[in-house]
Amino acid sequence: MTYSYCIHCQNLTLDNIHRIHHDTVYGMAITNENELFGRLLLEINQAGLSWDTILKKEDNFRTAYSNFEIQTVANYSAKDIERLMQEAGIIRNSLKINAAIVNAQRILELQKEYGSFFQWIKMQNADDIPSWVKIFRKKFKFVGGEIVNEFLMSIGRIEGAHSPECYRYKKYMTEKKKWVTK
Repeated sequence: MTYSYCIHCQNLTLDNIHRIHHDTVYGMAITNENELFGRLLLEINQAGLSWDTILKKEDNFRTAYSNFEIQTVANYSAKDIERLMQEAGIIRNSLKINAAIVNAQRILELQKEYGSFFQWIKMQNADDIPSWVKIFRKKFKFVGGEIVNEFLMSIGRIEGAHSPECYRYKKYMTEKKKWVTK
């Protein structure tokens, strides 16, 4: 069976890390709190680097950041920060490490107030990326236009992850319904 793909995946082999990411998770709604946090953490760490670098290190990030367990990361100590700064398998940037911890703490606050991080994202009504960035900057550290845009696309909250010709677009449109506020 032949599938149509987004232009950035058309010439990639089936075992290419970008193709696998595209085919399995990119643009699909994530409702699991820890996975949402993990995606935000990965997008923040991608800033200034290639997505290829982050995809190759994703398992290392997952291990280093306690399987993206929000409660655990929110309670990281100076000893944990030092451990992360020594971890060669991740991006060792103190600003990004600090952002992960602070953002985990902020997500815990959002969970208390809104029931979940997913619900908080779902309740936000922004028409464009600058509006989304303002919303995110009120709550989180190390979030700019590109990070917020890619995060929201990657979790299926906003369009752009798949072109209408892509075989994954239909799945995206089905998944998108999870973001509709009821």
